[in-house]
Amino acid sequence: MNNIVANLLLNLTSSSRFEGSLNMDLNEISMNLVPFPQLHYLVSSLTPLYTLADVNIPPRRLDQMFSDAFSRDHQLIRADPRHSLYLACALMVRGNVQISDLRRNIERLKPSLQFVSWNQEGWKTSLCSVPPVGHSHSLLALANNTCVKPTFIELRERFLRLYKKKAHLHHYLQIEGMEESCFTEAVSSLSALIQEYNQLDATKSMPVEDLPRLNVAM
Repeated sequence: MNNIVANLLLNLTSSSRFEGSLNMDLNEISMNLVPFPQLHYLVSSLTPLYTLADVNIPPRRLDQMFSDAFSRDHQLIRADPRHSLYLACALMVRGNVQISDLRRNIERLKPSLQFVSWNQEGWKTSLCSVPPVGHSHSLLALANNTCVKPTFIELRERFLRLYKKKAHLHHYLQIEGMEESCFTEAVSSLSALIQEYNQLDATKSMPVEDLPRLNVAM
């Protein structure tokens, strides 16, 4: 697990450490992937996904690497983004990959992914020319996706089971400034967050508006 997290951070910061034709500043992640301040929880996937024990992992074909990044088996939490709604998505690629490869795979995958109607082009891309050690290329995908909602629902249910029994509560109430109202406010905030994701999920069936383009007179 530590190795997987380390590989995620290495890919995330590769643009800051190495040269590339399309590097991404870390500030651009929040600027481009978080349309609402409350919905700032990103789902990450990594390909190739391997541990230190997987020394003989076979190389992935380039197109397969992009497909893997959106499959549930490569998500770093228990989630399936293909069956949920995307608000935005970033693809951070390392290795011998061309910008044309990025564009081609985005166009190939777009029909199978559901984006919010007001951000159909919500993609951010990064291309670092230095591959990871032992591999010709790799891909880190960061998605602002409603598939994170079940994680919060499960967290709330587990909290409420303990809170109803007042389990371990006395440990926290002994701390100066900590009151029982802090717990009720926290679970209310979590419920409000879940409701925001519910409202977004309710828009999945809404048709995408084809807005007319602005014609500029020359």
